[in-house]
Amino acid sequence: MIYLPVDELRRFIEITFKKLDVSEEDAEICADILITSDLRGIESHGIGRLRMYVDRIKSGQIEKKSDFEIIKESPTTAVIDGNHGIGMVIGYHSMSLAIEKAKRYGMGAIAVRNSSHFGIDGFYPLMATKHGMVGMSCTNARPSVAPTFSTQPKLGTNPIAFGAPTDEDFPFLFDAATSITQRGKIEVLNREEKLAYAGWVIDSEGKPMTDPQSILDGLTQDQAALLPLGGDTEALGSHKGYGLSTIVEILSSSLQSGAFLAALSGLNPDGSGARFKVGHFFMAISIESFLPLEDFKKNIGGLLKELRASRKTPGQLRIYTAGEKEYLNEIEVRKSGVPINENLRKDILYVKQLLGITDLELE
Repeated sequence: MIYLPVDELRRFIEITFKKLDVSEEDAEICADILITSDLRGIESHGIGRLRMYVDRIKSGQIEKKSDFEIIKESPTTAVIDGNHGIGMVIGYHSMSLAIEKAKRYGMGAIAVRNSSHFGIDGFYPLMATKHGMVGMSCTNARPSVAPTFSTQPKLGTNPIAFGAPTDEDFPFLFDAATSITQRGKIEVLNREEKLAYAGWVIDSEGKPMTDPQSILDGLTQDQAALLPLGGDTEALGSHKGYGLSTIVEILSSSLQSGAFLAALSGLNPDGSGARFKVGHFFMAISIESFLPLEDFKKNIGGLLKELRASRKTPGQLRIYTAGEKEYLNEIEVRKSGVPINENLRKDILYVKQLLGITDLELE
């Protein structure tokens, strides 16, 4: 394991996108979102995903120029066509538009179609909290999750993120897939040469799968499926995860007349690469439209402090609230650097050699 300085790694990511003829402004947005993921300890969506973006832009699955087109607009809403550009850039501008609408009218909601992978979902509510607002975002994704009582991957991991400012040093931020795990974590386990937990993934016969490479292969061949929150039985709430995932699918496709389920596979019938046609939904709410911001921060801060002060399970040292662990992780990563294992190092070297980048020492 090696540790790379945050600023150095962020600069490398930015240079990588510029080498792909992505504009300077868009490259900076991409670098900010990816490095935020690594800072917050979300290894599945940071530098570990850089090679994926490089390959998809070079193959033409993602357009290097992100053409942000407003199809329909009202004072508080808009429908955006991303025209198959970089999802992180489309997401950034969409949430920025939602925030601007919320500043003027109290609320902004943006529905997006024809986008692509937009990085960590939690980045976008964080944009809203920095403006003293409540923020929410969600996205659909290529099929990987089975509906309750099915073994076929139909839904995406379909994350939901919600953020709110507090009177503490960090905002409340919930960011989670509606499945037990997500494809990115399987990729991380594969790089680390570790097994997945039994109960995360099933094969076409409903049997548990734990080998990461077999899971990744099976997901692309319709022979493996991640399970929704709650697993494979209603007794543990599988139907709730399935229902939440379907809500995300509706918000990410129906309001914008976008693609859904199998149409998001990124594959043509002959197996060649196709557009991903991903949809997103963003919302920003002006707290000042309800009450003074400082009153809200004090209220939510008190709520979170009370939760953390509740009686602990024997053997547990502390209770966390959403966003706290990520805040603490960011403090540590800024001091020690981003951890890079050997297989991730190989992926970074691949990108360096492919694009002729001389920056970033990997020793």
